[in-house]
Amino acid sequence: MSLREEIVRQMNEAAKAQDKIRLGALRNIVAQVKNKEIALIKRTEGLADEEVISVIKTMIKQGLESVEQFNKGGRQDLVDKEEAELAILKSFLPPQLSADEVKSIVREVINNLKASGMKDMGRVMKEVMPRVAGKADGKLVNEVVKEVLGG
Repeated sequence: MSLREEIVRQMNEAAKAQDKIRLGALRNIVAQVKNKEIALIKRTEGLADEEVISVIKTMIKQGLESVEQFNKGGRQDLVDKEEAELAILKSFLPPQLSADEVKSIVREVINNLKASGMKDMGRVMKEVMPRVAGKADGKLVNEVVKEVLGG
């Protein structure tokens, strides 16, 4: 079962259970995925799981920005709603790597490339990112590479 099919299945379960927050979040995912398909003209075969994960990550990033704005505006009710939706969105992501796991991957790449110093950061990032795609945030990877290279 593809990720998209799983999301639709869970959406139907949420509708039957009348779980409005979960249903709203799942409907939003399906709508964003359909928009992406239309933009990429892939309606016949649909998006691959990696592309669906990319859509969900974008939605998470937007949700985190919304939480920040709602906090500044003193709207705790909206913060709570957005955080509940974020938890649902995050449940569809693959398990994330810890900082230590990322650090060991970065060290391995640095040893393989014989990188030394910040001048090699681009090469290291180019090798590390495909290995951690979907499993680690790019910001975390960037910080770890800087730390290990001594920047």
